[in-house]
Amino acid sequence: GDYIFYTDWMWTSFVVFSISQSTMLVVGAIYYMLFTGVPGTATYYATIMTIYTWVAKGAWFALGYPYDFIVVPVWIPSAMLLDLTYWATRRNKHAAIIIGGSLVGLSLPLFNMVNLLLVRDPLEVAFKYPRPTLPAYMTPIEPQVGKFYN
Repeated sequence: GDYIFYTDWMWTSFVVFSISQSTMLVVGAIYYMLFTGVPGTATYYATIMTIYTWVAKGAWFALGYPYDFIVVPVWIPSAMLLDLTYWATRRNKHAAIIIGGSLVGLSLPLFNMVNLLLVRDPLEVAFKYPRPTLPAYMTPIEPQVGKFYN
């Protein structure tokens, strides 16, 4: 099932998600800050992403999946570092991108590693919550094509 797949690919998925989430936060926030000139927007951006993930977590939980089936990434502290960098570099765009991007790239995986250490073992979850089965009326029927031909 999916849980065992996650256990097998845990380190790879952590690295891929760390890179993609850091990039998503930095590119989105720096783009917004550079074109609006409003500091503090990375934290706003991270808060919106966190709330969206809470909503997704609630939706999956409502479908019968375990509560920690979806882990909410820790974006907000890294975004606050990015906003502080933007404020401290006095609108030096290149410094904001290089220093802020480095801080986010280094801190976001660290925060998420601590976050993931607090999640229950996926194998334990897999045995405690078996995968939901489809109701009888949604179970696919095998096609009977060619049944009466020799």
